Amino acid sequence: MDTTATELADFLLAYQPFASLDPDAVASMAAAARVERFQAGELILDAFRDPNSEMFVVVDGQVDLWNERDRILELPNERLRAGAVFGFSSMLTERSVGPRAVAAGPTTVAAIPAAVVGPALTSPEGAKFLAEHVSSAIARGTQHPTYSLIDDLISHQPLVVEASSSAYEVARQMTEAGRGYAVVGRGEGTYAVVSDAALRRELIVAGRAATTPVGDLLDEPAPAVHLGDSATEALILLLESEQDFLVVTDAAGRLCGVVAPRDFAVSPTTAGVSLHEQLRRAPDIEELVARGRRVLSTLDHLLAGGLTPDRVISIYSTMIDALIRRAITLVFEEHPGLSLDAFAWLSLGSNGRREAVPSSDADTAVAFADDLPEPEHDRYRRAFGEVHAVLSKAGLSGDHHGATAAHAPFSRTSKAWRAAALDWMSDPGKNKGAVMASLLVDGRAIFGDPALLGVAQVFTDLRRHPGTMRLLLQESLARRAKRNTMLDTLRGRDDSFDIKRRAILPVVNLARWSASSVGSSALSTVTRLEDAAGSAMLPATRAANLVEAFQVLQRLRLRYQLNQLRHGIRPTDLMVLDDLSPIDRSLVQQSVREVAAAQRRMDNVSQYVPIESWTAPEDG
Repeated sequence: MDTTATELADFLLAYQPFASLDPDAVASMAAAARVERFQAGELILDAFRDPNSEMFVVVDGQVDLWNERDRILELPNERLRAGAVFGFSSMLTERSVGPRAVAAGPTTVAAIPAAVVGPALTSPEGAKFLAEHVSSAIARGTQHPTYSLIDDLISHQPLVVEASSSAYEVARQMTEAGRGYAVVGRGEGTYAVVSDAALRRELIVAGRAATTPVGDLLDEPAPAVHLGDSATEALILLLESEQDFLVVTDAAGRLCGVVAPRDFAVSPTTAGVSLHEQLRRAPDIEELVARGRRVLSTLDHLLAGGLTPDRVISIYSTMIDALIRRAITLVFEEHPGLSLDAFAWLSLGSNGRREAVPSSDADTAVAFADDLPEPEHDRYRRAFGEVHAVLSKAGLSGDHHGATAAHAPFSRTSKAWRAAALDWMSDPGKNKGAVMASLLVDGRAIFGDPALLGVAQVFTDLRRHPGTMRLLLQESLARRAKRNTMLDTLRGRDDSFDIKRRAILPVVNLARWSASSVGSSALSTVTRLEDAAGSAMLPATRAANLVEAFQVLQRLRLRYQLNQLRHGIRPTDLMVLDDLSPIDRSLVQQSVREVAAAQRRMDNVSQYVPIESWTAPEDG
């Protein structure tokens, strides 16, 4: 079969990921492609032996594929037909990660060089293709090899340049080395990364001179991870920082490598990376909503790919952040008279603590700049309401009690927030002060100038207000952990259990108060318990038991809700106990007992131990 470049381009445009790409870009790929004919049994590719620099497309015939190195003597994992692509994991990562491909009969294959197809796979459309491909591979049990340490994702030595080097010289070195970025030392073990895209933006779009020192084109140092860190933790940092590169150093701060989103193609977190990028780059609200609706199904794939439930929950929060940030940007593009610099946005509640699950609401607040005229506030609040409408369409509902930035109590000037916080500190029983304080302490800035969000710092002085400490403790202990009661049985509710209200919130409230009492600014429940451990109020052993109980409850909660999603049921915190295994039911009961015991102890200590001794080191 003789295939011209034009015929190949027409063929490619009928299949993903090419169908979503610009036709001119596909024509360039077809022109650069190498088309080969293979007979039955001929080896097309062995990327377990050597990394390949091309992505392959089946033009006609069939290809047998092996995705696991230790099973290449067994039957193939899958058989590909016309339009299927393979070999992109090895091409993107430049590592020998497979697959092995053999012609299953007379077969024509097009090999497209990485130089022309690589950028297409890292575009939003390509990222969507990667996410769907990996997700379906997981479902079939044929996912590619995965790596769990950041060390495994470093594919080559980075190109290092001096800050004084001209932009032209750095671009020349990057071209010669075949790298899309270069690293610049910033001193004291920190590094910045300049990409070819950044150079083009500065030199071509911004009109900077080619002689400009590259150090003048860089902003803050790139976020860094260390050898031995988990690939999952690195992914979470990459997503949260919304950067294109992570620097990898050793314990002494020496540069060891650089990883980018595409390097996670062989990590079990690929779907998370891909969807996060799609959310970040959604071109309009309609596309953002469509992509946002895929977030929950991605959680199931991440869990099936080997990530622990607590890591899946962390990644879910980063995707919620990306969804909210993009929704804010797109909504405000429709309101040119409103400025994105006039406010800062907080996520409250479970997402503020990075503990959100599918049933969680989107609790939010905003701090306006103090110089924003008050008559303008309502215009912004209406726009915030539009943001929440977008989030609701994407499957993320706002708090049904009204704890959203669209409402006046949750959108104030920075000065007004600080004044209110001081008022709540002095009298937490007034104007729902204890409830508002609890919400704000969980607040995390995700958009805008963090300097506007000094309200949470007010609560670091909690220990100086003994009366407030006691009142807030009573509020924290008001929601008791408990199993179903005889009254539940009489009402016919004995087979259901509200895991949030009766088990998880009691731990969250206890941890929040304990952390505030020792001056900890931590947000996550686990870290708060760890920071507060070792006091008379919260002995180390009791804190460790609470950490374990909370993690068990969150894991059961996530798995239960993902199972509801699989069956087309809206996720809820009301669990049907008969749907749990006997072991899981036992874990719930043990966890509730542990939380209830900790609450009783704190209640007793507060009654018989002076307030000034509550946070003193435990005896013995």
